[in-house]
Amino acid sequence: MKKTISYITLTIVIVGIAVAAYGYSIINTGFDIKKTTYIYIDERKDYNILLKELKDSAKIESISSFEILASTMGYKGNLRTGRYAVTPDMNILTFIRNLRSGHQAPINITFNNIRTKEDFSERISNQLMIDEEKLLSTLKNPEKCNTFGFTTETIIAMFIPNTYQFYWDISLDSFLQRMNKEYNKYWNEDRLAKAKTINLSSIEVSTLASIVEEECTYTDEYPIVAGLYLNRLQLGQALQADPTVKFAVGDFSLRRILNKHLEIDSPYNTYKYSGLPPGPIRMPSIKGLEAVLNHATHDYLYMCAKEDFSGRHNFAKTFSEHQRNASLYRNELNKRGIK
Repeated sequence: MKKTISYITLTIVIVGIAVAAYGYSIINTGFDIKKTTYIYIDERKDYNILLKELKDSAKIESISSFEILASTMGYKGNLRTGRYAVTPDMNILTFIRNLRSGHQAPINITFNNIRTKEDFSERISNQLMIDEEKLLSTLKNPEKCNTFGFTTETIIAMFIPNTYQFYWDISLDSFLQRMNKEYNKYWNEDRLAKAKTINLSSIEVSTLASIVEEECTYTDEYPIVAGLYLNRLQLGQALQADPTVKFAVGDFSLRRILNKHLEIDSPYNTYKYSGLPPGPIRMPSIKGLEAVLNHATHDYLYMCAKEDFSGRHNFAKTFSEHQRNASLYRNELNKRGIK
């Protein structure tokens, strides 16, 4: 009888050890990777897609172990969207806990050098779980833009190009609210005071900065060009900025502005209409904004691209001097056959 009890006890111990070892091996299943990998779960929350990513991207050592543990922990039917980090030293227990709790890895997103709402919507949708068409539709919606204090013509000014940290699955509304918060943070009392000294609102500064950036190839010319346009605004002269004509025409690739382009009847045609256009013609950078707020002080009223096609400009105080500069540039255009 004692031998039987001992045998049963031994068997239980052995089975217990075996079960524990098996459970330990499952829990400590790892990933065959050398650096951190990210797994994305979008709004479809497709479990099979997750398994495929674990095999293909995270190189999980045993997908069956993951499925067993995920089922045991009640995860399979409770996927949460997000961007989840898989590190070389991580086991599936830690990973599933992160998945269950929605413990994501934040992501740094950057946007700059953007001209249109279409460009911006595409750029953001490539970095966050935000639908491109929904974002674009929102930026074209007057009522939605108005909730943030903008119009559909000025809403692009709300986005200050920089690097920001988000969770990948941030909602569209939360993204827009965050961007509005960053806009208000940038436009602090000091910058608003500088804008007031040049008789511009924050949106008007953004509009002028966008023109300056389209006009310049080199950032060291930003403050000079900003000062030139401010001189014109102060005197009530039309800006006569070629980039605004390109915007009105809808073709930024134009290399030569012709009389037919100058006749375009658009509020963005600053040859036809004085003052600033209704809104930015691109998303101005911080450098562009700062160039307007801290513009160079001078007497220039005219500018023309240099005839050496260096991307720089000849500046002039008088129209006669400007005509000489413009003639040099036109002659070079003709010589190169640029129409």
